[in-house]
Amino acid sequence: MRVIDLASFVVVLGLLAGSAKAQTSAVPNVPGDRAAQVGPDVDQGYLPSSTTLSFSAVNASPTADGNSAAKPAAAQGDQAAPPEPPSATGASAAGASAAGASAADAPADKPWTIPQLKALERMGILTTGWLEQGVTFNALSPHDGWNGPVATNDLSNNYELNQFWLTFVRPVKTDGCGFDVGGRIDACYGTDWRYGDSLGLESKIDAANGLYGLVIPQFYAEVGYDDLTVKIGHYAASMGYEQVPAPANFFYSHSYELAYAEIILATGVQADYKLSENWSINGGINTGWGMFEDNNDKMSFLGGLKWHNTSDKTSVSFEITAGPSDPAGENHLYDYALVLKQQLSEKLLYVAQHNFGGAETATGGYGIWYGLDQYLIYTINPKLSAGARVEWFRDEEGTRVAGVGNLNDGWSGLPGFAGTFSEVTTGLNWRPCRNLVVRPELRWDWYGGTTNVAGQLPFGDGLHASQFLFATDAVFTF
Repeated sequence: MRVIDLASFVVVLGLLAGSAKAQTSAVPNVPGDRAAQVGPDVDQGYLPSSTTLSFSAVNASPTADGNSAAKPAAAQGDQAAPPEPPSATGASAAGASAAGASAADAPADKPWTIPQLKALERMGILTTGWLEQGVTFNALSPHDGWNGPVATNDLSNNYELNQFWLTFVRPVKTDGCGFDVGGRIDACYGTDWRYGDSLGLESKIDAANGLYGLVIPQFYAEVGYDDLTVKIGHYAASMGYEQVPAPANFFYSHSYELAYAEIILATGVQADYKLSENWSINGGINTGWGMFEDNNDKMSFLGGLKWHNTSDKTSVSFEITAGPSDPAGENHLYDYALVLKQQLSEKLLYVAQHNFGGAETATGGYGIWYGLDQYLIYTINPKLSAGARVEWFRDEEGTRVAGVGNLNDGWSGLPGFAGTFSEVTTGLNWRPCRNLVVRPELRWDWYGGTTNVAGQLPFGDGLHASQFLFATDAVFTF
């Protein structure tokens, strides 16, 4: 039985088993208290399971270090926490916020939550999601309508419905003792589908060059026993600080490292184990980068190690992936991401991420890429925070950064650029209410390197080596 066939079977089995367990639990769920139902140890999917930010109980209060206040200390500090995400995957009433605001500073209004289907709620299955839409203005006003390799707001001077996202999740929660079963299914419609495209899944249901499409980022079953959790199916790899889901990030636009230097989705088996109050490890096998169906009958590895100090002000994570990536299974690809998070003060968060990777090419060559991202995020007041991102990314042989969505199956892009991409982004997060965040930003990109084989530069219709963008989006969580 192939991994994807087994994954489909186990997802359904996990949800059913988890549902039966939820109905016989000695502690029933309390309707309306969705944050309490999710519990502090739920894997939010796009962050490592030990990070436990949640996509389900929307609008939890942030804590001083940007992590869930009710989350056990061992689950905190795996990587930098994003701006107050919708708590749908398992943060308790104290969700995460990259701004680092204190719980007492959180907006006082109660968030709105989508009405739950009673049949699913009785089985411990939560329904949640969000809507992200935005617009990006390009000072160059390119005729082709694109912002070059910028992700994922790549449309120039145009509206984008980036993500209309819906999640069904039955979280696994053992509190370090006992057994539990659960699962998760995510679906997303919008322009961002191109960055979650997987061979054998979306490649069969979406037009290859369609601007809008449907993506199924996750569907997996999960089993927990004491401090061990194991998931099987289609799931987020979560190597670095930034994530694809909009509520999990401070900025509207994304780094080059997320777009071009990291595995985003995987299909296989992944285990997480808590070694101590400060250490955890994870590891598993999968079908490879962007592969729902295995293209070479050989598996890839994904795993890493995480540490945080007792005060949760400092955390470090290291994730690595390696395996054959071509149909013949002969050209190997590897990549690692090292993330440091440091809470400099109650209101100031610093994050640094370094990636390094390489891959053999079909012509016998070897492509190498590496980079460094740095972030500063400051809480101004309970509803307003400011942030900055500075990035330097090097694509030595032009095997990673090319045109629009170039790494996705079937999406046409410019030939690759061998050179250095740099960008500086500054922005704000404004939260007029608990369900809504507005994220305006200014971004300057510039490129140092040769033209591609077509004689083009990466920006402004292939004629420019730099560009300036103003963008803003709004994310409504439910």
